[in-house]
Amino acid sequence: MNSIFAAWLLLAISIVSEVVGTVALKQSNGFAKFVPAVCAGFCYVLAVWLMSVSMKQLEMGITYAVWAGGGAALTALVGIVIYDESANLFKLIGVALVVVAVVVLNLGSK
Repeated sequence: MNSIFAAWLLLAISIVSEVVGTVALKQSNGFAKFVPAVCAGFCYVLAVWLMSVSMKQLEMGITYAVWAGGGAALTALVGIVIYDESANLFKLIGVALVVVAVVVLNLGSK
């Protein structure tokens, strides 16, 4: 497998782990529930570790921008779909702008 492809795959898994950790954090009810709290901690540690491994092949700035932007956009969408959070036009435009910004950053790094 191509090492750049593997790095991007690890980064994608890292983003999913961060989002799962955030969902577990919400489920932990302020760390009052043990299992979701432990799950959140595990997922965050895994996410940061996978991101650090992907940085062996990817630029630090791009890696972090994709991780933070992708995580924020995906978390916002999970909130809308799973937790019935508001989905107004401004929120959806904001998510779209985050995705566009990540794409532009990636295009600029080539």
